[in-house]
Amino acid sequence: MSNPKNKLWQKAYQLDAQIEAFTVGQDRELDLLLAPFDILGSLAHGKMLSEVGLLDPAEYEQLAVVLKQLYQTAVDGTFVIADGVEDVHSQVELLLTEQLGDVGKKIHSGRSRNDQVLVDLRLYFRTEVAALVRSIGELSALLLEKSNQYQDVLLPGYTHLQVAMVSSFGLWFGAYAESLVDDLHLWQATHRIIDQNPLGSAAGYGSSFPLNRQRTTDLLGFRELAYNVVHAQMGRGKTELNLSFALAGTAQTIGKLAMDVCLYNSQNFGFLKLPNELTTGSSIMPHKKNPDVFELLRGRSNQLLSLPAQVSQLVGNLPSGYHRDFQLLKEIILPAIQQMKDVLAIATYAIANLAVKDNLLDDEKYRLLYSVEAVNAAVLEGLPFRDAYRKIAADIEASTFDPPTRLNHTHEGSLGNLSNDKIKEKLDTVLAGFGFTHWEERLAELRKV
Repeated sequence: MSNPKNKLWQKAYQLDAQIEAFTVGQDRELDLLLAPFDILGSLAHGKMLSEVGLLDPAEYEQLAVVLKQLYQTAVDGTFVIADGVEDVHSQVELLLTEQLGDVGKKIHSGRSRNDQVLVDLRLYFRTEVAALVRSIGELSALLLEKSNQYQDVLLPGYTHLQVAMVSSFGLWFGAYAESLVDDLHLWQATHRIIDQNPLGSAAGYGSSFPLNRQRTTDLLGFRELAYNVVHAQMGRGKTELNLSFALAGTAQTIGKLAMDVCLYNSQNFGFLKLPNELTTGSSIMPHKKNPDVFELLRGRSNQLLSLPAQVSQLVGNLPSGYHRDFQLLKEIILPAIQQMKDVLAIATYAIANLAVKDNLLDDEKYRLLYSVEAVNAAVLEGLPFRDAYRKIAADIEASTFDPPTRLNHTHEGSLGNLSNDKIKEKLDTVLAGFGFTHWEERLAELRKV
């Protein structure tokens, strides 16, 4: 049995060992990720308590010294949740009490583990969203760079996996760059939902203490309060669901890009090539150079696409108020965030090393790519579009079609006018709209020694 003192809720009975193991689950391992944010939340909460008269200012200064020391251990990776201690909240309060006695016991006034984990998660999510968004921005910028580099290298365009119209590597790279900008808009909405302070909602019904929730909002750099305390509690599950949509949206973009690379790298297409050092081999086929990195990017992206369904299934039938089911959300979302970080890092690295092939359209099998160009040329000479379409179709059937290989695409976003400068403007605008520096500066001030 664990030490009764190691549980914030402990009463006059011992919890069954099997029940304890099952209910704690992976909390102790996953809570190590939340430890820095739990400590920051305690710093802000304690500061507010000292200002509303629930904690002597001198006592807060004692708490702050120890909390800042604990914060450094959490950042350094040396913070430990001891055997028998239920979670990070219990560990922090236990250490405060061991070092400061009764002063350490006062930190929990006006809050519950419910709003502690709510604020921990929102602080953690906010930090991880900032890292992910910056990585997405870097990948989008790299794709735009590739688009500019290869804007004049033509590529067969396909519909239904049939040769369709002339495309280019400029269009292909730029399409994914702009798609990531769309994903960033979803991340921005997710960040705004996360960036609300739930601290002070306690168990979901507020407190009779004279708390100043706006003060903790300011100290932690939140954009605003989650005002209604029941709404604040209902953010558990809803926050993770919105985050899962953002993760899945970006995964869909990267997964499709990875599939294109796998297809284009194959000998039957032969549009681009991975350098040898980015490929793997076969145990029996000496010629094989496999695009495993992009296959795994595709697979990991597909795993992330299932996140909204997993979160929805876990919390979809729960009424308002706290339920222990929420604990399992951490086991879904926290590893998924790390997986997305890995996906973005390796996608950026691998795409930077892609080599494209030139003169692809010289191959005879692509001559029909220019049929639409021929139709449009006939229309410009005065033939009605449908008549022009039928004429070119007849020429193709009669094997008399002579493809015009000169292209004249001028409208925005087409072969001859990629509009990458406008896409870059879109990217810069959405990145600037997050406002990460506001809360980063507030947290730096809070933890300052």
